[in-house]
Amino acid sequence: MSLLEVLSELRAAHSAQIAAWRHFPERPARRAPTPETLHPALKDGLRRRGIPALYTHQAEAVASALHGEHVCVVTPTASGKTMCYNLPTLQALLNDPAARALYIFPTKALAQDQVTELGRWQTTLNAPVAAATYDGDTPASARARVRKSARVIVTNPDMLHTGILPHHTRWAELFEGLRVVVLDEMHTYRGVFGSHVANVLRRLRRIAAWYGAQPQFILSSATIANPTDLATRLVEAPVTVVNDDGAPRGERHFILVNPPIVDYKLGIRRSVAAEATTLARHCLAGDVQTAVFAGSRLSAEVILHNLQNAAQTPVRGYRSGYLPQERRATEAGLRDGSVRGVVSTNALELGVDIGGLDAVIIAGYPGTIASTWQQAGRAGRRGSLAAAMLVARGMPLDQYLVAHPEYILGTADGAIPSPEHALVNPDNALILTDHIRCAAFELPFAVDEAFGASVPHPQPLSHFGRGEEEALRPPIPPAQNGRGEPEKDSSSPPLPVWERGQGGEGHVRRQLTQDILEFLASEGEVYRSGAQWHWLADAYPAEGVSLRTAGADRVVILNDAASPRTIGEVDRSSAPGMVHAGAIYLHDGAMYEVERLEWEAGRAFVRPVSVDYYTDAMGSVDVEIVAEAERRVVPGGVIAHGEVEVTAKTTGYRQVRFSTGETLGWGEVDLPAQTMLTTAYWLQLDEATINQFRQEGWWRFDPNDYGPTWAAQRDKARARDGYRCRACGAPERTGRGHDVHHLQPFRTFCYARGHNRHDLVANRLENLVTLCPSCHRRAEERQVVRGALSGLAHVMGNLAPLYLMCDPRDLGVLSEVKAVGTGLPTLTIYEGIPAGLGFAAALYERHARLMADAYDLIAACACPQGCPGCIGPTTEADPQAKAWALRLVSALMGEPA
Repeated sequence: MSLLEVLSELRAAHSAQIAAWRHFPERPARRAPTPETLHPALKDGLRRRGIPALYTHQAEAVASALHGEHVCVVTPTASGKTMCYNLPTLQALLNDPAARALYIFPTKALAQDQVTELGRWQTTLNAPVAAATYDGDTPASARARVRKSARVIVTNPDMLHTGILPHHTRWAELFEGLRVVVLDEMHTYRGVFGSHVANVLRRLRRIAAWYGAQPQFILSSATIANPTDLATRLVEAPVTVVNDDGAPRGERHFILVNPPIVDYKLGIRRSVAAEATTLARHCLAGDVQTAVFAGSRLSAEVILHNLQNAAQTPVRGYRSGYLPQERRATEAGLRDGSVRGVVSTNALELGVDIGGLDAVIIAGYPGTIASTWQQAGRAGRRGSLAAAMLVARGMPLDQYLVAHPEYILGTADGAIPSPEHALVNPDNALILTDHIRCAAFELPFAVDEAFGASVPHPQPLSHFGRGEEEALRPPIPPAQNGRGEPEKDSSSPPLPVWERGQGGEGHVRRQLTQDILEFLASEGEVYRSGAQWHWLADAYPAEGVSLRTAGADRVVILNDAASPRTIGEVDRSSAPGMVHAGAIYLHDGAMYEVERLEWEAGRAFVRPVSVDYYTDAMGSVDVEIVAEAERRVVPGGVIAHGEVEVTAKTTGYRQVRFSTGETLGWGEVDLPAQTMLTTAYWLQLDEATINQFRQEGWWRFDPNDYGPTWAAQRDKARARDGYRCRACGAPERTGRGHDVHHLQPFRTFCYARGHNRHDLVANRLENLVTLCPSCHRRAEERQVVRGALSGLAHVMGNLAPLYLMCDPRDLGVLSEVKAVGTGLPTLTIYEGIPAGLGFAAALYERHARLMADAYDLIAACACPQGCPGCIGPTTEADPQAKAWALRLVSALMGEPA
């Protein structure tokens, strides 16, 4: 069956679930002449490989690189970005026998593909341009040979961080001859990871400069909103961005699928895994080679299990945790067509060579538009007809995107807009301090050195000229210390101080570096000798610094057995919510229950389990404003951003069924509170808006069914409290008993008469408080306001990642009826990373757009009272909360009632 026939059947069978269907016609290639400055051997090699001319973006990128510029190529998947950096690299190697290059890829599979491609070029050129991978899979017996003979080292950020930079004396030939550094898939270097990688690159440039090298950077990226800004922050130098894609594009269909609602009262949709499985079965039944991208390892395994049981054709899995030989076999099977289906996490997203699939099914929005198109681009890579289907989850962000398909599908002419900004903050205090530790271990710091300022970059770079020699490099002192590092004698000149621009930035950078070194000296990690700071501690700092977390304090997860085995680790700030006693911890597709958490020792002990639920931690969060950076008046109130202190305490958790989201049970957590300084964006309502809402009647309620034991529990609570109001102390009057109020709203316990007994948990005495009618009205007023605020917070917290290219877990949201210090209703979005990465300031700038999108999302949702796709389930808010949340957003957009 042809792909068109399969698509026709899908349209007929799933018409009610199709939210949007966009047809992208075939587009021919646009080509340009090969740059005149390209080496004759490379021009001849292109002809012999059947490439008569380069695509326009390739020609532009190569020409800019050969001119000596740092270059960033921003074009879609399968557009030939590899040629943009291979040709300049090969030219540098051909012109100088001592030249070396370093390729940095985010995954090992990508590195393997590039070594293969460079091997083809070596055969074509018949020249010594050997490439080799250097990563965790490289055998110890081969590492010395790679260091000595390979002219292109292909690695990843983690190996560069722990295995190359700290041992740079073993890599002297690489750093002396380093001419080109390639950073592929730049858009993946964002948030905490990107901030770490930016500092790894600072250390790389620092070491290269010590050996006399000033490498050129060539970066590639998928489409993002701020490629120039991100590339400049990573390289810390001007970068030429090339984004006019000239590659051909095959005919493509892109379909947005919204699973049907299975519970209209709660707004619950059919699970994304079930819908994706159905679509994949249909494609595979028509012999359409298909890849399914799942959002998690567990989801991937569930979909794979279901497909293998139903499909009559080979279907394989692909994710981290599989052995390298298993992944290579799957890749080969996809290329030769023997494997007709694959279920993967995002491990297959980044350009691994698997040939050209016919169809891609994306099970849930992968978090960024860039990732969405990267995954969709795995189909049709040979220019043939292809199809991509994105199956939406019932979450606000997914539902917003299927209601506004232009965000993903773009305009009719195929232009794909990107509202996403990839943000990094290399100067985050914890991250920067960690890397200054690593840098001090690698080379002494001069007392006037500024870590992180850019290295001067001559224009053009001489290694792209023919027959020109590099400038004389300073000799490397032969003396070695106990760690195998070179020691400079007192006559050696201090390391150069590099400054960006002519203003005061160099001074600020220098002062920040020296302040951190002073701090490390007070901790006994470095010492000052003359004009230099030297590493003193016994620790090997890079091994203790994870590129995925901010701060080195982590909790180790151990299999609770006679001989404990390390399963994984989490940063301490995440531990209370992830590895508290009773938590379900997921790792490499396996499930573990946490038996106990030894907080002070930093150890969590787990045991393997097989259950149909996950755990969702709950707790309290307090936010106190420390310093306000900016504020402005907006309709309905004021917005601001700045530094805040966040105090968080995990108090309990609920068990949630995977398939339906149903709450199965509850548990308590007793752990100390954690305090963090970070940044936040907040919105405060003004008194005029609050008074307007009072006049509009925010105090209407529907009676609740509190369960069959409510009367008895109410009497017990009143008796416990001495028949007095716990708020004002007023005694009960004859004939009028006081009210009893739930501290945690009763609706949050999901009680359903005749179906469960969650009322027993909700009506525990510790959750009840006696209040007089007046105090109860005030408490219920806060509940209604809280319902509207929390509904808006739910929407904003889910929409924010659309602009920030971050994980929703990187942000925390707090709604307060009476905020500390102001007494006003306040909604705060804070960064879950100490010191922040710039997300708060970005949201502050995008406030108007965020409000408009929040309104569109709530208004477009068909649910009557609220659901997971808009303000949250009705069981977590007042029945009027959706209407009031919509009214609240209207006021914040300046619209009258």
